[in-house]
Amino acid sequence: MSTIQQIFPVVGMSCAACATRVNKTLQKVAGVTESQVNYASAMAYVTFDAQLCSAQVLQQAVRDAGYDLLIETDREKAMTQADEIRRRQYEKLKQRAILAMAFAVIIMIAGHWTDRSLTARILVCLLSTPVVFGLGRGFFTNAWKQLRQHTSNMDTLVATSTSVAYLFSLFNLLFPEFWRQRGIEPHLYFESSAMIIAFILLGRLLENKAKQQTSTAIRKLMNLQPQTVTRIGAEGDQIISINQVQADDIIRVRPGERIAADGIVTEGTSYVDESMLSGEYMPKSKTSGCRVYAGTINQQGAFCFRATQTGKQTMLSQIIRMVQEAQGSKPPVQQLADKVAGVFVPTIITLSVITLLGWWIWAPQAGFTHGVVAMITVLIIACPCALGLATPTAIMVGIGKGASSGILVKHAESLETARKIDTLVFDKTGTLTKGQPEVTEQVWTASPSSAEQALLYGMESRSEHPLAAALIQHLKPLNLPDMTPDHFRSIPGRGITAQFDNGTYYAGNAALLRENGVTVPDTIWQQAEKWSVNGKTVIYFASSQRLLAVFSIADPIKPTTPAALKQLQQMGLEAWMLTGDQPETAHAIARETGISHVKAGLLPKDKADFIRQLQAEGRRVAMIGDGINDSAALAAADLSIAMGHGSDIAMDTAMVTILSSDLEKIPELIRLSHLTVRTIRQNLFWAFFYNLVSVPIAAGVLYPVNGFLLNPAIGGAAMALSSVSVVANSLRLKRKKTGNEMMSTSTIKQTHMKKEFNVSGMMCMHCRAHVEKALNKIDGVSATVTLDPPVATVSFSHGELPLEQLQQIVTEEAGEYKLTPRE
Repeated sequence: MSTIQQIFPVVGMSCAACATRVNKTLQKVAGVTESQVNYASAMAYVTFDAQLCSAQVLQQAVRDAGYDLLIETDREKAMTQADEIRRRQYEKLKQRAILAMAFAVIIMIAGHWTDRSLTARILVCLLSTPVVFGLGRGFFTNAWKQLRQHTSNMDTLVATSTSVAYLFSLFNLLFPEFWRQRGIEPHLYFESSAMIIAFILLGRLLENKAKQQTSTAIRKLMNLQPQTVTRIGAEGDQIISINQVQADDIIRVRPGERIAADGIVTEGTSYVDESMLSGEYMPKSKTSGCRVYAGTINQQGAFCFRATQTGKQTMLSQIIRMVQEAQGSKPPVQQLADKVAGVFVPTIITLSVITLLGWWIWAPQAGFTHGVVAMITVLIIACPCALGLATPTAIMVGIGKGASSGILVKHAESLETARKIDTLVFDKTGTLTKGQPEVTEQVWTASPSSAEQALLYGMESRSEHPLAAALIQHLKPLNLPDMTPDHFRSIPGRGITAQFDNGTYYAGNAALLRENGVTVPDTIWQQAEKWSVNGKTVIYFASSQRLLAVFSIADPIKPTTPAALKQLQQMGLEAWMLTGDQPETAHAIARETGISHVKAGLLPKDKADFIRQLQAEGRRVAMIGDGINDSAALAAADLSIAMGHGSDIAMDTAMVTILSSDLEKIPELIRLSHLTVRTIRQNLFWAFFYNLVSVPIAAGVLYPVNGFLLNPAIGGAAMALSSVSVVANSLRLKRKKTGNEMMSTSTIKQTHMKKEFNVSGMMCMHCRAHVEKALNKIDGVSATVTLDPPVATVSFSHGELPLEQLQQIVTEEAGEYKLTPRE
């Protein structure tokens, strides 16, 4: 069995019932094991057996159902193609909506005289006809396609209601005596049918515009890659397309340019802004041997790097794929809405017929006329779209907001689960700590000479012990010469010894010094004991005559760890630390971070078993780790969170990845979870409440009480606004604060300001690149420019610069592009 997971853009869906229909169609195809269709993003997420099925088969099945599936193998091209189709559809919809509203206003004015003049009645009929069957023809063609497939959607309701209103009015216009002979004055509803079409077209226009904003996170990520790069070849520098970059190519990166692929720096130094991937504003120093990532922005320096991952293999491409898949996934709360949307349209049609019959039976005088009006209003006011949009729009915005902060959520269910967590289990090394031993303290018995430091550097450079790297990194900034010993020996369990021209030297533990007769002063012993009690490793450096220095080496905790744990404890969450390290070190780290519960000396299996034990006690457990040894525990937890700088296996296993490995992102994730689920519930409440209240009112339940019967045109407007309100409520998530807004890093707010500017004059991706490059050349500025929408997001690391200065640089470096502050 060769299972493939693919994402396909879907074209032609007009409501939530359409998404349900496409999903059922895909699930019926032989070889499809799983499918999910997201109405908000217009994407189909399909898992199928390549031996039994293919993309072409899926496309044909969807086309037979009255829709279309774009099966371009290059996902970025497919997205671009889908966006172009939707852009053209949006422009056509905009034209139809404007024309329909213009006609509707004229018809409404003329409608005031319809009861007074036959000419006016005929005029209204003539004006309504092109609106209903011309500008509204899409509703009828789509409804016919659904009818041929023995199904229905929102277009069915619109087409049925408007055609009933129009034909009923046409009959009354041509044969008014039929009703007058029965004592009933015939009424015309031409203006209602036209107003319904106008309001629904306007509603869909607003809905489409709002839905576009829910997927800005994906567009911004896709805009991060440059279109061209400078490759260094045998003939010198060559400007090539991004698609031509291959692994092992040497790429030159100039100031202000975006990095085109993942790779390793081979030459030069610079600072790189990685905030779009990690959410961290501080640029990272890059020297030879450092990793760089596609989509990040080079600052002032220039460097060359060797490409290691290109195209779909880059971290940026993987992030885009993960965000797309997560935005298309469905949390458990969506299941009820899906069930309702699946039977919604047939139910509403049945209720509308019952409404007509009820009026006809129980109000024989004017019952039929009122029944027709009520039936039309029931058909038009009911809205499955609000139900269909309630969850996916909130999920898309929530996951997109997380991605922009460096929090990658793989599945919508994880976002719903995060708010329910009551216990957090942390791995120690690489999660709470940096994961790399460092020299934390040092004591020299006398003022250190550069010669003695050079001797130690020369010894440690030849050691293979893991702790040697910490001493090397500590001494490296001193630019010491590499002293080559005449004789070098590594002594397991003790340390190293080396002979130079001026004598013998030792670097290792206390036992090495004792065995070689080196005396350690009492004050040094006392200091070393304190370090040991706190879980730190002590390294002694001595000559054959005396002790020269003592070093404390430890894996230091991350700077943000204590603050993050304090926030989590303030949220009422219980924190545990599980580690394979020795108890002394584990408890020392626990004291430093404020964790009360510790288990040390554990194997990977022990960690997973302990998580299951906590779950057996009724707890909802989140596991946070970064290593291969954490993968079993991550898989066992209710919510698994991996650090982005950890192992690939841990990130593959985890439900959430923190790209920056900053633990303060975890309380941010939990706050985002609360806000997203709250928004989903608000949307679902409004969608259900709207339909539960509006349908009985449309049926005329208030008529016996106060004589109120809802106008079908007003019902159409209410239906349109219900969908727009749900999307607008989801978009409010973008403005919600999820980070630790009260943290004491006020300097970040002072030195790192972010503003957005509209950019006029950009026509293509080359224009975008020119503007972005110009802005990034400014000292203290980091900019991201997108083409759709045409916006420059500018971060100021040394205080905000005036708009005039930014505009001047853009004009000089890029051309006639105009910046204006974005509201």
